Amino acid sequence: MKTLENKKALVTGGTSGIGKATAKDFIEKGAQVIITGRHQDSLMAVVEELGSNAKGIVSDAGHMEDIMELQAKTREIWNNIDVLFVNAGFGKYAPIEFVDEELFSDVFNVLVKGTLFTVQQILPLMGEGGSIVLNTSIVTEVGFQNSTVYSAAKAAVQSLVKTIAADIAPRKIRINAVSPGPISTNYFDRSNLTPEDAEKLAGTVLPEIPLGRFAQPSEVAKVVSFLASRDASFMHGAEISVDGGYPKVKVQ
Repeated sequence: MKTLENKKALVTGGTSGIGKATAKDFIEKGAQVIITGRHQDSLMAVVEELGSNAKGIVSDAGHMEDIMELQAKTREIWNNIDVLFVNAGFGKYAPIEFVDEELFSDVFNVLVKGTLFTVQQILPLMGEGGSIVLNTSIVTEVGFQNSTVYSAAKAAVQSLVKTIAADIAPRKIRINAVSPGPISTNYFDRSNLTPEDAEKLAGTVLPEIPLGRFAQPSEVAKVVSFLASRDASFMHGAEISVDGGYPKVKVQ
């Protein structure tokens, strides 16, 4: 079903994982999509893969200069945006005694500052009926070791869903969030975890997932597409978990 027919969408962090899967699903549902990515080569490769309904903008969600140029760069392609998926993100992990200002700033610059100012810069391109989706996380519900900064940043994003919702309601623009659980992506490639650490973490989490597996990015993408569409027209300031039941459901 073409639930996003003729819509123009912007997906940040769209070169891999959930962002790429969402851009693909948006296109399949009838939208035209701009994706952002940090590197020209990988960005253009994904744009080519997605086809004629995809465009690309080189932009780093952790750099304010790039974020403040995003509106102008988007206007060079289209004058309006109907759907914004703020997805760009990564994590760094350390025990509390080893957290330093650099780690804190790196994570908060992308996840919190990047999210807030991306929404601010794209809002002037959005009109009545527009939809914004933020990417939160189940880490706001669970206390993971070594995740103090990442979890705090995602909690801030979760709060932004509600506060931005209050600000933009008079403009009839909706904002909601998808909260992914364990997903099979290359997410840890940008983190400071070694492959061995990432594998150990995955091995710890997997037995706790009632459905017995990690999700595919496409399974999260379909929820984002729902929130972006008119099918979710009375959802505002809400958050949908895509987590296979983890950590809420316990199977004996």
